[in-house]
Amino acid sequence: MKLVILSGRSGSGKTTGLQALEDLGFYCVDNLPLGLLPTLATQLENEEHQLQRVAIGIDARNLPHQLLRFAEVLNQVQALNIECDVVFLDADNETLLKRFSATRRKHPLSNEQLSLSESIAHEAELLSGIRARANLVIDTSRLDVHSLRNLIRDRVANKSEHLSLLVESFAYKRGVPHDADFVFDVRVLPNPYWHAHLRQHTGRDGQVREFMYQQAESHEMLDDIFSFLIKWLPRFEKNDRSYMTVAIGCTGGQHRSVYITEELVTRLLKEGIDVQKRHLEIS
Repeated sequence: MKLVILSGRSGSGKTTGLQALEDLGFYCVDNLPLGLLPTLATQLENEEHQLQRVAIGIDARNLPHQLLRFAEVLNQVQALNIECDVVFLDADNETLLKRFSATRRKHPLSNEQLSLSESIAHEAELLSGIRARANLVIDTSRLDVHSLRNLIRDRVANKSEHLSLLVESFAYKRGVPHDADFVFDVRVLPNPYWHAHLRQHTGRDGQVREFMYQQAESHEMLDDIFSFLIKWLPRFEKNDRSYMTVAIGCTGGQHRSVYITEELVTRLLKEGIDVQKRHLEIS
């Protein structure tokens, strides 16, 4: 049985993620009291017609003293030799504030003593133990509902037995993605933006790709990042690492980072590595 524990702060997309897994054939249970998780896992594992894929939603609606026991409970589940991934969805505080203001939903922790911003901060504290044990943290700040569902499908539901690698391009002017394990800064490369005929194109377009290919620094940067990943990914996998996110950044996230991401993923696929890509600044 494959078990996914899906958690995250309110407003980060946990309900959407759980619904996506349900649509993909997972047996889903939301807001399970944490103390019941080992019992439920044992029961599902021993069922005559065993469920192959199960997803459990756990969030701040649990009792605080139970959330503090998350590491202990997770160890109990893992002792049952059940394949278990912990996925944590999050977003920056500003995005969460905007989402609650837009939907006018009440935060589950807000009351007369706590404002919305204070509730968001308090929830982060309550769930810090789950986030610390997560195999995969997904920053949903820049994701719409459809992008999140696709990401859950590709990285969680359809994950192979090997380490799942995501390479993403981003713009430094919008900040480094919170879910990145490794960040590579490619702003040192020549910038197509300063060439008027290339400005409106992206690193996926032929004109920009040709420009970047002609730069010796592009080849050096690609070779170095590729060599680093080829050397170290197998060692992370041997250390029971299930997920890895590599972020490639340039100023605007349109040209250099996109080109390097595209080329890097092509090389990794040729090596038989389970890798996906996304461009945060390109719809």
